[in-house]
Amino acid sequence: MRIVTVTMNLAIDKSAGVQNVMPESKMRCSPPTFEPGGGGINVSRAIKKLGGESQTYYTCGGHTGDLLRELLDEEELEHHSLPIEEPTRQNFTVFEESTNREYRFGLPGPRISAGEIDHVVDRLAALDPVPDFAVMSGSLPPGAPVDFYARAAQALSERGAAVVVDTSGDPLQSLRSVPLLFIKPNIRELGQMAGRPLEGESDITAFAHELIDEGMQAVIVSLGAGGAILVSDDVTEKIAAPTVRIRSKIGAGDSMVAGVVRALSQGRPMQDAARYGVAAGAAAVMTPGTNLCRYEDTERLYETINNLRH
Repeated sequence: MRIVTVTMNLAIDKSAGVQNVMPESKMRCSPPTFEPGGGGINVSRAIKKLGGESQTYYTCGGHTGDLLRELLDEEELEHHSLPIEEPTRQNFTVFEESTNREYRFGLPGPRISAGEIDHVVDRLAALDPVPDFAVMSGSLPPGAPVDFYARAAQALSERGAAVVVDTSGDPLQSLRSVPLLFIKPNIRELGQMAGRPLEGESDITAFAHELIDEGMQAVIVSLGAGGAILVSDDVTEKIAAPTVRIRSKIGAGDSMVAGVVRALSQGRPMQDAARYGVAAGAAAVMTPGTNLCRYEDTERLYETINNLRH
């Protein structure tokens, strides 16, 4: 099955280590690593690590955009850039070796114009062949309307694609009544959609059912180290995450989405796919820096999750 991912506010993730982070001191860092980053791109990278294939579409501009394309070539991803005038942003992560703490610095993204937004929507709406799954993930860049994901998702779903959106804030709120395969908010983000704090599992599942009544097929609520709650029309299940050694939480959510979509593309039911996604998210936190899930870890943790149910 054909999977397409979309990233509107991607970045080049630059990371390095240092013994101690100290103010007003020149700190000698380890040689930096550069990786392509951003929601949809990370989902595509994780899908590849899990043995699948996808095509990734992303906005791209300037000399940093040129570097981004080189990095995607190195990872052997099938990728298609959507040109914008302003340069692709960069993020910077410092790993403090003495404490195992991470310091993450997100730089502002490029401002995208109305004309560039229209071009992206038109390009996605005209994809041929129509993807079986379309995953739109991450924040929106400055200048993008909050209903961009809703517009793009509506266009793709009308052509028969199963659409997944993983975002937060107003863009997430705009997705109510849009026919999506699933969303993956955490409890706070789901509460923002509800307009009130959600108290306990019964409150979470009740509001998730409201979204399903409005047109979504499923809601997968991320509980972090606690796993996830899957709510669909006929299934409600709390999926416990196995205990693992945490090295970095970067990319865990993207790995979780990748695990779910990869499993669904293999014809597995949503309940099983959600468990596989929890396993992929847990596998991601076992890897350092901006690394994502590993196939071997995901398979092993998936078996652990299944064993926990018996």
